[in-house]
Amino acid sequence: MTTNLVIVGCGGHGREVLGIVRAVNDAAHTPVWRPLGFVDDRPSEINLKCVQRLDVPYLGGLDRLRDLPPDTHLVIGIGDPRVRRAVGGRLAAPGLPAGSVVHPDATVGPDLKYGAGLVVFAGARVTTNVTLGRHVHLNQNATVGHDSRLDDYVSVNPLAAVSGDCHLAEGVLVGTTAAVLQGLRVGAGSVVGAGACVVRDVPADVVVKGVPAR
Repeated sequence: MTTNLVIVGCGGHGREVLGIVRAVNDAAHTPVWRPLGFVDDRPSEINLKCVQRLDVPYLGGLDRLRDLPPDTHLVIGIGDPRVRRAVGGRLAAPGLPAGSVVHPDATVGPDLKYGAGLVVFAGARVTTNVTLGRHVHLNQNATVGHDSRLDDYVSVNPLAAVSGDCHLAEGVLVGTTAAVLQGLRVGAGSVVGAGACVVRDVPADVVVKGVPAR
């Protein structure tokens, strides 16, 4: 069975999500998703031209979601957790279900629990007994270790490493090539800067940088 899918956000991240969708379809015997197009309230001219080259239409703003069939699934193609959370709050009104897409070149271990809207890019590695919330994004070659919990709207950027038994609260962003060491907690809304190494718990709503991260 093929399911209709709309990607929310037609910037670079959203277009990368379309690449995951196409990879999932290519790996399946029968296409899993039928991409209907992108919705975006304020797309740039550059992004619209890029979407056009991908042969998937721009459908209009988020208000267009009310016109879609009720079985259409949505996936948020927005990299910034704060923006993704704000958009996610607006998606409740149309009442359309969230879809999850996992690239066939990602590795997902046993006993993974995850919420709707999960996006896992190529090369990402999730080991065992991991819990992921709604609309979590694991970017290219990111890793998440055993027994870790990532709450809603967390983003782990390319080549970042979350060690075992970590807890990343809602809306945390772990920057490219950053590391969160074993057993640590990062508070809601905080940002771990690119290349940082977190060696102690991080409170909510702060930005930490450097090695060790401060």
